[in-house]
Amino acid sequence: DIMVRKAEALDIVDTPLLLARNSGLSFDQRFCKRLLDLLVSTILLVITSPIMLIAALCIKLYDHGPVFFKQKRLTIGGKEFYVYKFRSMIVDAEKDGVARLATKNDSRITPVGNVIRATRIDELPQLLNIFKGDMSVVGPRPERPEIAKEYEESIPEFAYRLKVKAGLTGYAQIYGKYNTTAYDKLKLDLMYIESYSILEDLKLILATCLLYTSDAADDRI
Repeated sequence: DIMVRKAEALDIVDTPLLLARNSGLSFDQRFCKRLLDLLVSTILLVITSPIMLIAALCIKLYDHGPVFFKQKRLTIGGKEFYVYKFRSMIVDAEKDGVARLATKNDSRITPVGNVIRATRIDELPQLLNIFKGDMSVVGPRPERPEIAKEYEESIPEFAYRLKVKAGLTGYAQIYGKYNTTAYDKLKLDLMYIESYSILEDLKLILATCLLYTSDAADDRI
C-alpha cells in the first residue's frame, strides 16, 4: 500500500511523479499540538478527578493491591517511557515475564477491572502522561517494545508510527475494532500522520467522546 495524501506532484521530463516525504510534523505543528495537549489534559484531569478517586478506592478495596499499573511503552523516535493506567488485572499478571496482549475474556482481569475497562476509566491516568509530554491526546497508541519488535519483523513499516508522539486516541481507536489487525491499524495511524492538523485533532477528540458515550449507553442496555 502507498500513502499519497499530501504528496507533491512532480514532472520529470515526460514522467509524472508523486513525492511523499514521511517527515512527521513540522515545528509549528508540534508546538500547536503541545499547547492543545496541555489545555485538554488539564481540563480533563480536573473534570475526571472525582471518577479517578472512586476508581482508585474500588481497586484498592478489592484486593489491596497497587492502584496504578505502569508499563514501558514507545513514543516518538522510539523513546521509551512508562505509561500509567488503573490496574485492571490481578497482581503479577505477567509474573512469568512473557509479554502478552490482553484478550477479550482474559481470566487475569478482575471484576473491578472489567468495569473500568468497559467504561475506559482505566485509561484516565494517561492524562498525566499527556500533561508530562510523553504522549499526545491524539496519535498512534503506544506499543510495548517487545511487541513492536515482533510486529516490525513482519511489518517493517510499523516503525513509521514513531514519527509522532504516541496518543490516547486516534484513527485506529475510533475506526478500528477489537480484532482489527496490526497491519490495518498501522494504515490508519499513517493516514493520521499524513493528514494531521489541529482541526483534525479536535474532530477526533470529539469523535472519541461520542464513541465512548455511545458504548457506555450500549453497556447499560
